[in-house]
Amino acid sequence: MASGRIERVHGEPAYVLHSHPWRETSLVLDVYSRHYGRVALVAKGAKRPHSPLRPVLLGLQPLQLAWSGRGEVRTLTRAEWSGGVPPLSGTALLCGFYFNELLLRLLAREDAHEALFDAYHSALRRLGEGRDAVEPLLRHFELELLRGLGHLPPLDRESDSGAPLQAQARYRVDAQHGVLRAADPAAPTGAQLLAIEAGDWSVAGAARAAKSLMRELLHYHLGEQPLRTRQLLIDLNQL
Repeated sequence: MASGRIERVHGEPAYVLHSHPWRETSLVLDVYSRHYGRVALVAKGAKRPHSPLRPVLLGLQPLQLAWSGRGEVRTLTRAEWSGGVPPLSGTALLCGFYFNELLLRLLAREDAHEALFDAYHSALRRLGEGRDAVEPLLRHFELELLRGLGHLPPLDRESDSGAPLQAQARYRVDAQHGVLRAADPAAPTGAQLLAIEAGDWSVAGAARAAKSLMRELLHYHLGEQPLRTRQLLIDLNQL
């Protein structure tokens, strides 16, 4: 939404996805905000030892941000830590980095998706609490991301005919053409796709089918350049 007018935003829920140094004392932030999507902000003086911004601008932690300016890069004017997400460590930290890399690669700038932001916030909170198994959290966020960006067809009907899926029939999910009948006996069943659509991992084979489906769809939309964090999680048997 870049324009010639000066934009002023206050109290915006946001996360820092990435940052890099700018000049001697400042940072350029790639921020994911609830109502404005991904926004580029310059945090002037944030690298100075006594800057009030320095201890606040942490990745994977919920913030309230204010900024102003025009054009593609605005100026950060205030940042406060919101709390509510425990610090991540170990595998949970890698999962958080994986979420960030997905958002940086797939989400266009200034394209707001409030439901996706809420799913991201919830996933980080649950990772930090450590009470949930990691794989279902990964699958849920991947599904919400692809669904929110329009990259996931409805998994409860055939895309060409609109017919409801039959529980015992076999189907394939094509990135361009959606859900189609399949002759391959190893293809997921209708029952498994319906379970994936509902986020029900109690159905036999649904979790395995979801992992394969997410891998195929993400590869299609990400292209040939692999995700760095994905390989680390594969090595840890989480993807």
